[in-house]
Amino acid sequence: MSDRRPDANPGGPEDPLLQAYLVRRAHLVRFFAARVGAAAAEDLAQELYLKLAGRPAGAEADNVAAFLFRTATNLMLDRTRGERRAAARDAAWRTTAHVDLGAEQLADEPPADEAVASRQRLRQLVDAVAELPPQMQRAFRLHKLEGLSHAETARVMGLSVKSVEKHVSAALKALTARVAR
Repeated sequence: MSDRRPDANPGGPEDPLLQAYLVRRAHLVRFFAARVGAAAAEDLAQELYLKLAGRPAGAEADNVAAFLFRTATNLMLDRTRGERRAAARDAAWRTTAHVDLGAEQLADEPPADEAVASRQRLRQLVDAVAELPPQMQRAFRLHKLEGLSHAETARVMGLSVKSVEKHVSAALKALTARVAR
């Protein structure tokens, strides 16, 4: 009796894409290192493995090597976009929350009454997020608080992009209504 099953799941030991990944792993790590540096190369190689192992059943590729390197390139682009978004957020925060005085950066602190009011609004918002349904809450947290795109959130949650967009939109409406009270 053979161990080979015709309905083997992607990500299983007989998966041709994962076998090709394992054969080419060292080359993929060099591919990543040449483009984004050695520090991120291993992380990206691991992320590529997880993406391949988690793909839908029945997903096949005509040219396995091309598929691996195209997926690797897409992962690098996703990471670069995320880093750019984070850098833009950080820069925006620094320009609004700090004042330059010569070579020194000083925090621009709000008056005490504004700080207390802001903390109260934040507490209301945290409580409102906690009351959201679990899927909606997770989609909101991943997209709005962790900075993932709709597509990245959909991939993490195992949902369609449209479902994630609906969850985030419904969460924003619910939170706006709750905080406006």
